[in-house]
Amino acid sequence: MEPISTEQARTLQRELAREVLLDDAFPGRIETVCGLDCSYSGRGRRGRMIAGAVVLRFRTWERIDSSVAEGEIPFPYVPGLLSFRELPLLLEALEGLKEPVDLAFVDGAGIAHPRRFGLASHLGVVTGLPSIGVAKSRLCGVYDEPGLERGASSPLLEGGETVGTVLRTRDGVRPLFISPGHKVSLASAPRLVLACCGRYRLPEPTRRAHELVTARRAVWKEDDRDATS
Repeated sequence: MEPISTEQARTLQRELAREVLLDDAFPGRIETVCGLDCSYSGRGRRGRMIAGAVVLRFRTWERIDSSVAEGEIPFPYVPGLLSFRELPLLLEALEGLKEPVDLAFVDGAGIAHPRRFGLASHLGVVTGLPSIGVAKSRLCGVYDEPGLERGASSPLLEGGETVGTVLRTRDGVRPLFISPGHKVSLASAPRLVLACCGRYRLPEPTRRAHELVTARRAVWKEDDRDATS
């Protein structure tokens, strides 16, 4: 991804948002799911980033493939422009996978985004993968707090349009903000996320991806200590 200004990035998001498909186009029988997440060391463009992709068997959660990519942070932190910061290394991590992926779960927003084109949508459009955004916090929109029981939900609205679902994945835990990225419908996205949630608040694909990048970040810290000792 070539370096661009923040205004160019916003313009590109508006253009690519027209390519997002919100009809279900994932396999009728999902075999594999992929979780994608990033972790950082340092701040700004001087910092480093690691992107991780983990492929699991759907419902058994057997890990069958994983890949990491590491590099410098290519874009400053700007709310709403996360994909220009994380997508290059996430694509590199995906390229390192040997197993096919039926559905991708991304730690970030899908269409629940001011320009309807968050990280999960950008990744889906670029790769063609059906994708779902699983955000731990709200980027945009308004909602009513869902009930406290697992599976309780309420629509996430932005400008009068439903852009996602606020979903309680375990009894009493903070809800997640679910939105389709690409080739997944508004109705199917929360259903698929809930199917991937068991003992934990996060769905298994993104939880395992988070574990992968967190473990690698710990190695970075050990390497840094060794280099200065």
